[in-house]
Amino acid sequence: MKKIPVNCPCCDAKLKVSKLVCDSCDTEVVGKFTLPLLMQLTIEEQEFVLNFLKYSGSLKEMANQMGKSYPTVRNILDDLIHKLNSLADEN
Repeated sequence: MKKIPVNCPCCDAKLKVSKLVCDSCDTEVVGKFTLPLLMQLTIEEQEFVLNFLKYSGSLKEMANQMGKSYPTVRNILDDLIHKLNSLADEN
C-alpha cells in the first residue's frame, strides 16, 4: 500500500488535501483541507496507536508483544502524546 505524503517533496512544508472524490457517483469536493492528526503521524506511529487500542491501552501487553521494556513503551507513548499535542496546536 502506498503511503499518503504529508510533507512537500520540494520544500518539506505540510501538504493539505485539495480534492475529495466519491467513487460511487463521481461527486468531487474541492477546497483546502487539513489532514486529520492521525494521518500526520508516521506509519510506525500509526501502528503504535492501533496496537495501543488493540491491547486496550495496556502498555505492559504492548511491551511484551513488541519485545521492549515497559519504560521504553511508556517513553514512546509520551513522545507520541507530545507530538499529537504539537500537531493539534499547529492546526
